[in-house]
Amino acid sequence: MRKFLFDLLYTFLAAFLYAAALPALILFSFKKKYRDSLPARFFGIKNSPFAPHDIWFHVCSLGEAKAIAPIVERLRGKRLAISVITHTGYEAASKYGAQVRYLPYEIWLWFWIERPKTVVVLEAEFWYLLFRLARKRGGRVIALNARISDRSFPKYYRMRWFYRRLLAECDRIFCQSTEDMARFIALGAQNVEVVGNIKLAQKIEASRNYPKPQGTLIVAASTHEGEEEGIVEAFAAYRCHNPSARLLVVPRHPERFGKVAETIKRVTPQMGMSRWSESREIGEDITLVDAMGELNNLYAISDVAVMGGAFKPIGGHNPLEPARFGCKIITGNEIFLQRELFKYVSHVQFTGLDGIADALIKAESLPPSVVNATIDLERVIEFLTMEREK
Repeated sequence: MRKFLFDLLYTFLAAFLYAAALPALILFSFKKKYRDSLPARFFGIKNSPFAPHDIWFHVCSLGEAKAIAPIVERLRGKRLAISVITHTGYEAASKYGAQVRYLPYEIWLWFWIERPKTVVVLEAEFWYLLFRLARKRGGRVIALNARISDRSFPKYYRMRWFYRRLLAECDRIFCQSTEDMARFIALGAQNVEVVGNIKLAQKIEASRNYPKPQGTLIVAASTHEGEEEGIVEAFAAYRCHNPSARLLVVPRHPERFGKVAETIKRVTPQMGMSRWSESREIGEDITLVDAMGELNNLYAISDVAVMGGAFKPIGGHNPLEPARFGCKIITGNEIFLQRELFKYVSHVQFTGLDGIADALIKAESLPPSVVNATIDLERVIEFLTMEREK
């Protein structure tokens, strides 16, 4: 009875927040970035419940959708379903031959979740009604690649009364690290074990082969607002030391391509800039890569990767991809969401925006970054394919 009353109270609170956010949701639904995801998640448009399936993965966005690829490969013959939050996650998940849906906002899950068998929730997607209703309606709930960052743990711990309830719905929590396991246990979780980061099992390869230009090629990868200007300034300074160097700038979000082009022209008016979409060639001093899905192809021909998302408090991005291609990695200090992955990569330089030029010079005498760890997915696969105990 207590659980039901808590569920009811939580649903009423979620409904209140939904009503308060409704005008903004309607407005943002017209933006290109959210044109598919928001109508599906918050208004149920073209987002029917899953047909019968064996295993349901819930991921958030592109990174998590790509991370499950080695597991999906091992589950051939199983009927798979995948729910996502973002449009890029939807596109990546659609390549697996599974049913793909946007995860509805929590109040709609009462009507959307039917009778799941096994629900696998990736990383930190801790939606209370997703866990609660999936378990209540007969499914096993598994948290996979589970993590709680250094920055987030104090907030989680202050709300441990809530997370104790949520995590009690988990049949198993597979953590990325011993630090994560200790944090989950401190929140009251049980059935916790460490298997490592499943992203170590990803098959990282280029989808296209491009010719490598002469001279040092630097890729500024997955850059965010406030990072491009400092990176381009550092490159201009480095060019005094290495005149043959060229720079590729790959913004994380496509809606920023135009703004980043303006920034490059303003910061380095003395240099030539080309746009990748016009010729798919590296011709000028700086090339703005205004296309999606090219990053691995560009890592494959680059000498240095300046990884964005860590020079501002964003959390960093996956270093395994540039390391697999032998790039020398330079990144910022704000890697709190990727700290575990960076433990597996050797020869990484950490610096602020004002130190990138010096780091580029130093990189000339450093060995390439390399991935120094592996993961065995056997334990995860074994647990996923187990029948639930009666």
